[in-house]
Amino acid sequence: MGVSIYDVTVPVFTRMLNNLLVFMDKAEADAEARKYAAETLVNDRLAPDMIPFRGQVMIATDHVKGCVSRLAGKPVPSWPDEEKTFEELRARVRKALDLLAAVTREELDGSESRQITIKLGGNDVTMPGLDYVTLRAMPNFYFHITTAYAILRHNGVPLGKRDFIG
Repeated sequence: MGVSIYDVTVPVFTRMLNNLLVFMDKAEADAEARKYAAETLVNDRLAPDMIPFRGQVMIATDHVKGCVSRLAGKPVPSWPDEEKTFEELRARVRKALDLLAAVTREELDGSESRQITIKLGGNDVTMPGLDYVTLRAMPNFYFHITTAYAILRHNGVPLGKRDFIG
């Protein structure tokens, strides 16, 4: 049996979102140990023109819900971007994990060739599902997970490669 599109999306997203929960737990523990307000990390960013930590988490979860919904031929759920605390961000990540847990292998069967249309730069772009996963959804997801990790690491949160990979 070959590798399915389910195999390269749902378990990968699930693992990395669980790792993201660990990042947040370690960030709060670090704040408590070093006596600073953990919520300052939620709004921190690597550069002035970059999205803050909370935005990185929101966008990562947006890529998860967008990817599996599009591949399954379902409407993408709309979640307001209102999270301002670690607890609210954790709830959003758990919501994405719940969505992933509900996706069945059968729903994604054959989606590697399903035509997926997304907005890029204000334009509709259509591509096969496999291209969407490998060239858009996964790279974007990993970019935002990595940037969230880097923001915390930059602030001294004791995270390592093992935390990132799981």
